[in-house]
Amino acid sequence: MQQTDFEKLLADTLAAHGRSPRTQETYTLMLRLFGRYLVERRIDKTVDAVGPEDVEAYQRHLVTVRKVGFSSFNQSTCALRFFYQTCLGKTDWTIVRMPYQKKRRVLPEILSPEEIAAVFEACHNLKHRTLLMTSYSGDLRLGETLGLVPNDIDSTRMMIRIEQGKGRKDRYVMLSATLLETLRTYWKAFRPVSWLFEGRTKGQPLSPSTAEKVFTTAASRAGIRKGVSFHSLRHAFATHLLEGGTNIRVIQALLGHQCLTTTQVYTHVARTYVNATTSPLDRLKEKKEEPDRE
Repeated sequence: MQQTDFEKLLADTLAAHGRSPRTQETYTLMLRLFGRYLVERRIDKTVDAVGPEDVEAYQRHLVTVRKVGFSSFNQSTCALRFFYQTCLGKTDWTIVRMPYQKKRRVLPEILSPEEIAAVFEACHNLKHRTLLMTSYSGDLRLGETLGLVPNDIDSTRMMIRIEQGKGRKDRYVMLSATLLETLRTYWKAFRPVSWLFEGRTKGQPLSPSTAEKVFTTAASRAGIRKGVSFHSLRHAFATHLLEGGTNIRVIQALLGHQCLTTTQVYTHVARTYVNATTSPLDRLKEKKEEPDRE
């Protein structure tokens, strides 16, 4: 079998297991990169003939030579584990020979409500401003926002339907009254057909790169210097709800998180949690300022 045959086997097996097209594409790419590594290193083996030691050597190559991040490293590990254990049935391979890297916990930089409002104000294009408002108001990921169709906006029930979001799960989020008013203005101006936010070509959705550029341009105009991206709208949504007193279980459902631990990261950035405890430095000052009692 050729390399392309193994890639097709991987993609077909992933499809049979119900994995998304995005996962099929990513895993296939990771297997292709492994095959390319074998050729470049003059390892005279096809991907089905290697042993665990070859995979270990490749993982060391990813870290020491290519210097990939932990996310790319773990994606590669997931793909190779699935290929060898599920596609080729090498169940005798010890999992510890294909380890994952420990994920670093990096807290997101959070935009304040005032900064979010400034970003919207700096977005002069109606379509672009509506795009950003839709993502923030309903806590939508970039792909989920661009995947909306006009019928997903339910003004009767004041809800937005997210069809097949991350993890291939459907969910509903609230439809803001402010957003609905903006959407109606947007609808009259643009009359989208196939997708709620179409690109320059009628019937085609706005591209992810364009959406990211829309956000970064607006953030720059608003004077935002934080390290933020389009996804920061989602972080801001969750944090602002938490600071406003919304139950974290409700936020978990709105975010579409399967595990509460994932949602709890926002307790580390919400002002209501971080600022609720007085610093001992302030207590020292308060004690010093107390009048002496005779």
